[in-house]
Amino acid sequence: MMSIFSALILLVSVAAHAKIDIQPDTLYPKVEFDTSMGKIVVELDRTRAPRTVDNFLTYVVKGDYDNTLFHRVISEFVVQGGGLNPKLEELPAMDPVINESGNGLSNGLGTIAMARDNDPHSATRQFYFNVADNKKLDPSKRRWGYAVFGEVMEGMDVLEAMSLVPTENNQTLNWPDFPVTPIVLKKATLLPR
Repeated sequence: MMSIFSALILLVSVAAHAKIDIQPDTLYPKVEFDTSMGKIVVELDRTRAPRTVDNFLTYVVKGDYDNTLFHRVISEFVVQGGGLNPKLEELPAMDPVINESGNGLSNGLGTIAMARDNDPHSATRQFYFNVADNKKLDPSKRRWGYAVFGEVMEGMDVLEAMSLVPTENNQTLNWPDFPVTPIVLKKATLLPR
C-alpha cells in the first residue's frame, strides 16, 4: 500500500512533468497584464514571431511574471519589465530565444517587444512596451533589431500613465530610469481562446 508521503511525491512528480498549455494552435493569443496602475491586454502574433510568442507565453503560464516590476521607464520611449521582483532581485531565465526582429513587425507605438543585451540572440524574459514610434529599434541591412511580437489591444491609457511616472537612478542596482514608486505587474494571464 502506498503511503501518503509516497502519493504526494508521485503527484508532485506528475505535476512537474505536465505539459504547459500555451495554446500552440492559437495564432493570436491574448495576455492580460494586471498592474498596480491598471490592466493592459495585448494580442500576440504567433504567425510572425512564433518562437518569441512561445517563449513569452511559457513565462506567463508558469506565473513567472507575477509580482514583478516594471524597472525601466523612459517617457516617449519604452516601459520595460519582466526581470525583477520587488526585492530588486533578478529572476531566473530560460535559454535565450532566437531573434525574430526581421518578421515585418515594427517597434511602433503600443507594441510589445523583447528586451536584450548587445548580443542579438540574448533575449530571455524581459520585455518592453513601445510608448512612441521607435523605428530605430527595427532591424536594418547592417544590424539586428528588437523583436516585436504583439500589440496593445486595451489599456493604452494605462501604459501612457506608466510612461509618465517620475524616475530616478536606483542606488541598489545603479540603474537609471527606475520608477520612484514601484510599478508592479501583479499578474499576467493567458486569456481563454
